[in-house]
Amino acid sequence: TIGGQDPVSELNTQLWNSGVEADKETARKQKRRLNYYANILVVKDPSNPANEGQVFLYKFGKKIFDKVMEAMKPEFEDEIPLNPFDFWDGVNFKLKIRQVEGYRNYDKSEFEATSSVVADSDEGIEAIWSKQYSLAEFTDPKNFKSYDELQTKLNQVLGGKSVPSPAASVAAQTGDVEDDLFVAKQSSASAAVTEDADDDALSYFARLADED
Repeated sequence: TIGGQDPVSELNTQLWNSGVEADKETARKQKRRLNYYANILVVKDPSNPANEGQVFLYKFGKKIFDKVMEAMKPEFEDEIPLNPFDFWDGVNFKLKIRQVEGYRNYDKSEFEATSSVVADSDEGIEAIWSKQYSLAEFTDPKNFKSYDELQTKLNQVLGGKSVPSPAASVAAQTGDVEDDLFVAKQSSASAAVTEDADDDALSYFARLADED
């Protein structure tokens, strides 16, 4: 998350590079998990109407993040970029969840075609803005254990076995960790990410926040 060394990642690198399939499977089971966090405004939630109009902190995975980035930075020239974080011209995100082969699937989730303001007045927009949660804690160094602490804990788990020397992290695929929440509208120009994040995407969010 904050670019520090990680003894578990180093162990996974050794396992992955061993050439033994059983070792690779172990590395897959203890791979890093990619999570993103953003403030959302719930526009409609039929199963929980009390949530409508409320701001929540939402954790989501790479699939939804990719949909956000595709909307903001479309692949084709004839597609107009959208800013779902804009309070005045943002677009609602329809969260659609299916069960596919026993797992939650978000492929049908999509942004609406037209934009809408989040409130009827500047006062209403400011009220929504004031309800946002701080995302700084997700990348605050004080909330992360030191390398030595992590190495000690890993050694305890491994029963005293040595941990490999520092090396590049495993380039294993990250899984989605997504919660079953609401039909939602992004309401914040800031978003936080934990674990193996794409630098270009993060810098894009940083520029977006600075512009506001």
